[in-house]
Amino acid sequence: MNIREAKDEITRSVEIYLDKNEFGEYNIPYMKQRPIFMVGAPGIGKTAIMEQIASELGIALVSYSMTHHTRQSAIGLPLIEEREYDGKTVKVSEYTMSEIIASVYRVMKESGKREGILFLDEINCLSETLAPAMLLFLQYKSFGNRRLPEGWVIVTAGNPPQYNKSVKEFDVATLDRLKCFSVEEDFGIWKSYAYQKGIHAAIITFLEINPEWFYSIRTTVDGVQYVTARGWEDLSLAIGLYEKKHFDVNKNLILQYITDTEIAGKFSIYYDLFKKYQSDYKVEEILGGTVTEELLERVGKAGFDERVSLLGLILENLNRQFDQAVHQEHVLERVVKILRSAKKETGSITQFLDENCARIQEERDSAEAANSLGADQKREYRDSMALLNEYMALCSGENEPKKQFALLKKRFDALVKKHQKQVEEVQRQLENAFGFLAQAWGNGQEMILFVTELTANAGSMHFIELWGSESYFRYNQDLLIYDVHQNLQREIADLLL
Repeated sequence: MNIREAKDEITRSVEIYLDKNEFGEYNIPYMKQRPIFMVGAPGIGKTAIMEQIASELGIALVSYSMTHHTRQSAIGLPLIEEREYDGKTVKVSEYTMSEIIASVYRVMKESGKREGILFLDEINCLSETLAPAMLLFLQYKSFGNRRLPEGWVIVTAGNPPQYNKSVKEFDVATLDRLKCFSVEEDFGIWKSYAYQKGIHAAIITFLEINPEWFYSIRTTVDGVQYVTARGWEDLSLAIGLYEKKHFDVNKNLILQYITDTEIAGKFSIYYDLFKKYQSDYKVEEILGGTVTEELLERVGKAGFDERVSLLGLILENLNRQFDQAVHQEHVLERVVKILRSAKKETGSITQFLDENCARIQEERDSAEAANSLGADQKREYRDSMALLNEYMALCSGENEPKKQFALLKKRFDALVKKHQKQVEEVQRQLENAFGFLAQAWGNGQEMILFVTELTANAGSMHFIELWGSESYFRYNQDLLIYDVHQNLQREIADLLL
């Protein structure tokens, strides 16, 4: 299965493990909840999906790489205690609490969440001294004399033997107590994630043209050379900061993340071409509706690689604006609920806003302590609190609640109008993009690719579903991409029900 299918399968497993009956008892008894074991190549996103699952389900997450642990840190240190048996005092061995189990209790205390996921990575690459303790933990959910608290689901991961020489195979008795599946790399699935994470357009379009270079591990005379999804993501972040500081992005930088010399070299050449296209094609003018005959003539003669690169530049610009519009909508939705409640207040509205700001901060701190605070959610909390603080400052010079609310309403209405204008501008730019593609290439493969990319990107689809796009739906009447997307969504919903 691919990483998206793995995420869905783990999410379903966690949900059924945490499902309770009317008496508050888990429908699947705790000791019958099989730990999940997914095997996949390094760097394909196994850890990333655990953070997403915890955030989406609103539960806690504790993660450990087991290759960094010793037997003592996992089980605990031995202690000598005195006990009385049959009237005799004897000395017995006990253990301090496992560092791993202690981390679970600490997260529960700090976040207030009683349920969560304990994610243990690289469990099939353990030291000889730790391996027996790990096998016992997978079978009995205990390290030493301390059991993992109920409400915590064990999810584990490991690498296939071809990627790690220290991999040890589990025996049948252990495997029979686990839910096992393999995860394979898939560029098409990763691309949707890449749009959501804002991966650099040069990387996405390079891999769109050369999907076979998305993931590679091979042995050469110079040693092992590898390319992973993690490598591309980390390179994207580095490139973004290099560009911001006007540093030169060259092969030396790329090789620090993409160790395959051939692929790094080809991407280095492509990146330079991509920057040239960025300079030659004024995407802002295209989205602004200013398309010259000279530009149309050039793109008509352009090769496929150049066309894909231009599409990548257009999508990068639009996706950034889709994201901002959807984010602002979420912030306004959160704040307007607070303002509606503030309207009914007879006391100080400033104090009411301050209390709500404190509540949002508590929610944020709880999610952060639970390791389930996603980047989008963190940004929404931050901007919501900033807006409430702005409104508190606005009301500080007025004591009468009605006048305070009148000030808030005026300021909020102005912000809503500004947001609506921004949405309309993004809609207009999206229509201009469709118009440009139709003029340049008609309803050819470029249009199909453009509509497909919009459909695959959760951010663009959220924008279109909220505010619509006449051209998007019109072209889908011919291409039927949106219908396929909707049918798949309905089929998934039916399966879940």
